[in-house]
Amino acid sequence: MKTATALFQAQPYTPQCEVMAREGAHAVIGVSSGNSYFSARRVTDLARWGAANFEQVDLIYTDLFVGEMFEALGYPPEDARRKAVKNLRGVRAKVTAAAKDADPSGSRVRAHALSALTTIAAYQNIHTKLITLLEGDPEFRATCDSLVDAFLSAKLLHGQAATRRQRDVCLKYLCAEAPLFLDTPAILNVPSSLNCYHQLLPMAELLYARGPGLRASRNQGHAVLTPAEGEPDER
Repeated sequence: MKTATALFQAQPYTPQCEVMAREGAHAVIGVSSGNSYFSARRVTDLARWGAANFEQVDLIYTDLFVGEMFEALGYPPEDARRKAVKNLRGVRAKVTAAAKDADPSGSRVRAHALSALTTIAAYQNIHTKLITLLEGDPEFRATCDSLVDAFLSAKLLHGQAATRRQRDVCLKYLCAEAPLFLDTPAILNVPSSLNCYHQLLPMAELLYARGPGLRASRNQGHAVLTPAEGEPDER
């Protein structure tokens, strides 16, 4: 049986991200609602891995615009609401149980809904900046449009064009998540932070590019976190 430290393999996105991984000050582990990758066992293992490798860990699950997204994709309003409630109830239970399992004291591993961060001033400031950049920064807008296109192309029937409403909801969802890609240390008051997810984060190529433009803060990192060899892939 693998130790908690060896349950996953982290691939830091840049050399500076690797420094943050070695420092092990703080990690954000994102958990998407309705994604079969995040089984109860997987989320528990993620929490255990985080606790074994970092001083502090925040498990954060997305709970914003979930019902709106289902409705925009064609579910009747009441069905969209019920589907969102069911998905969020499930992910909340898994994340809460995993945090408690990894750290019963609750002092090192914490569970949050993304919505709980929206009252924090640093989050609000970053989010407001992103909304402004959607209209004023062609590079950021092009990146967001490309991500929305990729998401909707996987959800819509072949040849079906996305509606304005679908695109607007996707942009809102993306901008709600993005502050954690940019500056988790400011939002959660930690010295540095590694944002861990099983796929390359949206905007990573933009945020970690050289030169001017919208960039992640100097103490914000990202790593692609995948099950170690021999661990079952539950997707």
